[in-house]
Amino acid sequence: MEILCVGLSHHTATVDLREKFAITESEAPAVAGKLLTAPGVSEAVVISTCNRVEFYVAAEQAAQGFGAVNDFLTSRLAEPPGEAFFQLATAGAVRHLFRVVSGIDSMVLGETEILGQVKKAYAAASAAKTTSKHLNKLFQNAFNAAKDVRTNTNITRGSVSVGSAAVGLAERIFGEFKNCHVMILGAGETSELTAGALAARGVKSIFVANRSHDRAVTLAEKMKGKAIHFEQWPNEFHNVDILIGSTSAPHHVVTAAQVAPIMRTRPDRPLYCIDLAVPRDIEPAVNEIEGVYLYDIDDLQKIADQSMDVRKQELENCEQRIEGHALKFGEWLAGGWNQAGVRYSEVVSGGQS
Repeated sequence: MEILCVGLSHHTATVDLREKFAITESEAPAVAGKLLTAPGVSEAVVISTCNRVEFYVAAEQAAQGFGAVNDFLTSRLAEPPGEAFFQLATAGAVRHLFRVVSGIDSMVLGETEILGQVKKAYAAASAAKTTSKHLNKLFQNAFNAAKDVRTNTNITRGSVSVGSAAVGLAERIFGEFKNCHVMILGAGETSELTAGALAARGVKSIFVANRSHDRAVTLAEKMKGKAIHFEQWPNEFHNVDILIGSTSAPHHVVTAAQVAPIMRTRPDRPLYCIDLAVPRDIEPAVNEIEGVYLYDIDDLQKIADQSMDVRKQELENCEQRIEGHALKFGEWLAGGWNQAGVRYSEVVSGGQS
């Protein structure tokens, strides 16, 4: 039995091309079922995310499986799928899936969202009865490999974006966010992502102030917070624990003269300032006030870069663990030997097919 993968990802295709082949969550089981109508194809799983579209099939012969997927892709776009799609036969397909679910093949090295997405895709295929012995074993082993990598390496640890770095620092300062009040000055995309991460961790309230009040209202609704007029933000500032600056103002909108009197009224309550604006929204002298922690976008990027360096150092450890899991699956699949009389571990070690 051959385990095959046909797909494209952020490594091989632009978002314009990826979206042409994207398959909705509700559509995926039907697509897998269609692949099963091809001669020799007995199992199929379809994975489609913003960064990848991949088809996993079990087939008696590689030509049958690859042909089934290529025929589907051609019919979907009324033209051949093109060079952006890669084709991996058994050894390469196994290793590739294990790397994907472990976050090693992701745009952000070590990200964890992909594991949940693949689990969901597999569960849908299983419920639709498009998987059986071989792909069930493959995906179960892949999830075990991901667990091993995430548990026993540092590949997922540390912040790898400005927003995640900001939230990570806030966690060090406050521990938990259930009693924290957040104020956002401006309604930029990075500010929204950072505030969204804080909201997801259960902050008590969010205030949004923007010179365009309509935009403040829109963002506040997304965050389940309260919009305030920009000139009124100082009136709400006394209760703020986390301040996010992201305006397009050409000068400081938060000064040490404004913050110092407020901090004197709350000596045991820290203020965490995240300045995502260029030019900066928050006067650097604010950081000299006792109890205030100020980080600008360069500070946060350095933290994110340091964390990415840690992840890259872990990559070899991750690859070794994935290789071990791939070998074990290969031995199970081929009973220790392939049809050519070569031990499966030698095939896998030789690289992707």
